[in-house]
Amino acid sequence: MGQWAPGMEAALVGRAEGARFSLDIPAAQAYGDRNPDLLQWVSRTVVEENAGAEAGFQPGDMVEFTAPNGARYAGVLKETGQDAMLFDFNHPLAGVDLHIDVSLLGVL
Repeated sequence: MGQWAPGMEAALVGRAEGARFSLDIPAAQAYGDRNPDLLQWVSRTVVEENAGAEAGFQPGDMVEFTAPNGARYAGVLKETGQDAMLFDFNHPLAGVDLHIDVSLLGVL
């Protein structure tokens, strides 16, 4: 249904209700490798437009932004500068190999 990473969903297809199993999924098949281009400085003006001038953020906070087309996306604040903030727009699990223990409770 597109709610999980493709490698995770593919491993579930054809499994019966009640099945129990483990999966090892490499990062590239889960949420992808980390992309250094997704570390971006965002002006404080843009942050304030999205969160309000009174919002206070600390490194590690996830901040949601609205794209010009109305889509929503989020980034994790990594560092603050005087006029801009550094955000990581990679998925939090990008670059991470996954080990998942599954117990299928039901099949839609």
